[in-house]
Amino acid sequence: MNLADAINLGCACQTLQPNRLREQLETSPALGGLSARLAESHPHLFSASAVLLDPRVQQQIVMAVQTLERVIALPAWHAQALARANPIAALDWGPAGVFMGYDFHLAADGPKLIEINSNAGGALLNAALARAHRACCTGFEPLFDPEDALQRLDDVFVAMFRAEWQSQRGDAPLRNVLIVDDAPGEQYLAPEFEMVRALLAAKGLIAVVADARELQWRDGALWHPALPAGMPVDLVYNRLTDFYLQDSSHDALQQAYRAGAAVVTPHPRTHALYADKRNLIALSDAALLESWGVSESDRAVLSQVVPATQPVTADNADDLWSRRRTLFFKPAAGFGARAAYRGDKLTRRVWGDILAGDYVAQTTVPPSERLVSVDGETTLLKLDLRAYTYRGQVQLLAARTWSGQTTNFRTEGGGFSPVVVLPAATTLPETLPFQA
Repeated sequence: MNLADAINLGCACQTLQPNRLREQLETSPALGGLSARLAESHPHLFSASAVLLDPRVQQQIVMAVQTLERVIALPAWHAQALARANPIAALDWGPAGVFMGYDFHLAADGPKLIEINSNAGGALLNAALARAHRACCTGFEPLFDPEDALQRLDDVFVAMFRAEWQSQRGDAPLRNVLIVDDAPGEQYLAPEFEMVRALLAAKGLIAVVADARELQWRDGALWHPALPAGMPVDLVYNRLTDFYLQDSSHDALQQAYRAGAAVVTPHPRTHALYADKRNLIALSDAALLESWGVSESDRAVLSQVVPATQPVTADNADDLWSRRRTLFFKPAAGFGARAAYRGDKLTRRVWGDILAGDYVAQTTVPPSERLVSVDGETTLLKLDLRAYTYRGQVQLLAARTWSGQTTNFRTEGGGFSPVVVLPAATTLPETLPFQA
């Protein structure tokens, strides 16, 4: 067991102070009171305990992301992914997709890729949380953030949006960004929409949180009534889970995207190439990857990182049912652990639903654990890691801690947790500056 795991399992350290979190969340007058509102509406969003990570595991995650990006860039990969996707995914306007999310479980022999998300929420919330944890312990900032990267993250995020714009519009000036979802004020991560709006506004952009159903398509442009008169929509930060823009209420956005009239990120192509769960089947098929020209070294990385995954079909149903206790079942187009099932919890009724749907079966990788304190009592929670990335570069590592069958934000002591990567050959002092 490495030192990071020993701390995760043996110390219910608490490094979050509410006043520090308030400072990091409420960075503009428009966000005043956000911390108090979150404490009431999202009581289990943030954990008071950070997750410690061995530096070798961080390196493995970075290598895995870079390897995955190389494979996904291959023409053969594009051909197989786009062949089964909605035709709108064939459009390629240049943007790559903001806030990609690679989710991992930590096994004894290294990180295992559980899924890829093309619409990963929580990056700004996790950045604020990490800065709040970092501020807990005077003199220990180098342990939490040795390169002072957290203080630069806001600029990194804004630069990402500008890069998406430039990849489609070149040197034309970016004037406005719409953060778009259905009924955005009712979404669980609605507070983050406001944080994105405030961040972009602080950088001189017109930023609006908008309902996708209020968008209008006319005269070859996308419009929204909250923008100044005569100004069409420049860039849409797309938080919809209608990944191919098929719902009739999204017709305006779909037409604008088809015409290239607005920059949309993330977009249907991103979902098809990255987030469709059927992609995990190809990533775990070494023979197929070799036939596509994937290098031996990259195949070795994927063999180590990606659990074996296969489609659920009528032909293999009996075999999968007999092995269900070692498998996890996910809908191909699913997100947020919805309609996903642990095989050891399956009933015959749910199995029938799986067979009638479009599912994949992935070899189960049990999540690792973090010891936390809840009302003076210690308990072990499950944890997973998310790498927020852009064009293959890891911007931020964050964790989620929970109890139950799938990740959730309903667990006492659980929620988002910052990831602290220990320096190589770390020797901690006898007395930790944490609340144990």
